[in-house]
Amino acid sequence: MRRFSFFAATLMFAAMFAVPAIAQTGTAQPGPGKVGLVNTFLFAEDKPGTGITKFKNALGVLNAEFKPLNDELTTMQTRFQALGAEIQKLQSSTAPIDPATIRAKVDEYKLLEINIKRKQEDAKARYDSRYEAVVGLVFADILKVMNEYAKAKGYAVIFDGAKLEESQILMGFDDKYDVTKDFIAYYNARPPGPAVAATPR
Repeated sequence: MRRFSFFAATLMFAAMFAVPAIAQTGTAQPGPGKVGLVNTFLFAEDKPGTGITKFKNALGVLNAEFKPLNDELTTMQTRFQALGAEIQKLQSSTAPIDPATIRAKVDEYKLLEINIKRKQEDAKARYDSRYEAVVGLVFADILKVMNEYAKAKGYAVIFDGAKLEESQILMGFDDKYDVTKDFIAYYNARPPGPAVAATPR
């Protein structure tokens, strides 16, 4: 038995993809009532020759679209941390410090904290919306092709093993029923279709 692997990599404001590989030891032969498992997290695997190309391209478009905002948030967070260190240093200093100096730093610190939180919330809402528009459409196509694949390969049902394990429903499985690698190859062999374009911001 080998369990599905999971990933957890985040932008400042939204989860992104950074996927570990799992071994593929083979695919079960088609048969009546056969059940398959896929690891949907591996659709975004970024190593050469892995993952679903169309899905990764859509993620790339989305990540590029939000990079300036993510960079801005990173800069703000860096300034926030630096201010915190400055305030702590001033408050612990034994030398005479003008209270107005500390107060000004604290005010800037609090205002920056509020601005970061608001920008993060706005960015996440926008990211979620764009994710649905850009990546969601590709994933919908993947599900459509998954149905075609199941019929073509003789599977009665194919489960998202990664999600089942995440929900602690899937406790273990035989690798021969993992069809992730085979499905990815099946999907990538199809015509790529129109490219995903970023929405002007």
